[in-house]
Amino acid sequence: MTRPLPILKDLVAIPSVNPMGRDVSGAGFLETRVTEYLVRHLAQLGVPFEQIEIVPGRSNVLARLDSPAATRTVLLDAHQDTVPVDGMTIEPFSPVERDGRLYGRGSCDVKGGLAAMLSAFTRLAHERPPGMPNVVLSMTCDEEATSLGINHLTESWSGRSTPYRLCPTRPDVAIVAEPTGLDIVVAHRGATRWKLHTQGRACHSSRPGDGINAIYRMARVVVCLEDFAKWLPDSRPAHPRCGPATLSVGRIEGGSSVNIVPDTCTIEIDRRVIPGENVLAVIDEIAGFLRTRLDFDVIHDPPYCASAPLGDEHNTDLARELMQAITTTVGLKEIVGVPYGTHASRFARAGVPSVVFGPGDIAQAHTKDEWIEISQLDQAEEIYYRFCKNAGQIIDIRSRAGD
Repeated sequence: MTRPLPILKDLVAIPSVNPMGRDVSGAGFLETRVTEYLVRHLAQLGVPFEQIEIVPGRSNVLARLDSPAATRTVLLDAHQDTVPVDGMTIEPFSPVERDGRLYGRGSCDVKGGLAAMLSAFTRLAHERPPGMPNVVLSMTCDEEATSLGINHLTESWSGRSTPYRLCPTRPDVAIVAEPTGLDIVVAHRGATRWKLHTQGRACHSSRPGDGINAIYRMARVVVCLEDFAKWLPDSRPAHPRCGPATLSVGRIEGGSSVNIVPDTCTIEIDRRVIPGENVLAVIDEIAGFLRTRLDFDVIHDPPYCASAPLGDEHNTDLARELMQAITTTVGLKEIVGVPYGTHASRFARAGVPSVVFGPGDIAQAHTKDEWIEISQLDQAEEIYYRFCKNAGQIIDIRSRAGD
């Protein structure tokens, strides 16, 4: 029987770094080799699968198991990519097993969850337990940056992108793998990220009065945004599960040379959006705030990330059903909200009740010595298997988030 640990070791050893805006000519970037590994595994398993290239070198891979008596389709989703390896203190692509842990980039986020899902899917394919639902395994690209993979999949159900042969219509429910410590996440914040620019007039730095310093202007913008960030959390009710709305300025860039008064300056803003907020309206709110406090114009680019939050209005029944599989495996866990975002909000926006569940601790994700507890890896595999084994019939999940 295929177990998750050998799969995870294989996956960690294959770099699949999301370039996140960097030059992709270097080794280790993109999901190409992980995709090839997944395709080989599915071909050997002998199940229907498809690979759809989203952009060059980056593909979604889907596989499907059909159950003759099933009236329900369950989708399991995990992403193939990892964050970069800068600053890591361990060999990122040399998986090391020590003290009950598996170390390496992606071991926690989210190749551990991917390995557990792939192992459970393989087990279902071999055993074909009576009563199982139709099961779609979705292994998507580009989760860590611009969500190209999940957007392409969910938009296919409304005709806005290429249809998928193995998942032509939306499934009944979805479980998204992320490191939740085997708790169930039913709500999380979204994120809107965009660039803001100030403009000035360049001149020689020996005569700064002849120009307009765009960095000085941006300094005033940043002070205003710091005030806004302090005001924001208490300006509206916090979500009971995932906390308040927040804002952070994460990057700043300006000028071309120290002896030239800069004519441009750019910052990048991260606005965490809580359920009930509109991911685009938050930009207009900040633009209006700045207009009342500044005597010059600022330029807001369209957002390069507009990830919706996940609310808990439509996934309670799914969470309870998944909790049954968890409780019989490891005992009672918690139903929680979290401050970070996941693919679950994209599924929910497409009308699919969705929760987030997987092995690992989010505190270990993206870290310099990333690792996952091997015991949780095995437990997650068993829980995914048990949930799918018994989830063949429609239960009381009638409300759709998009209806």
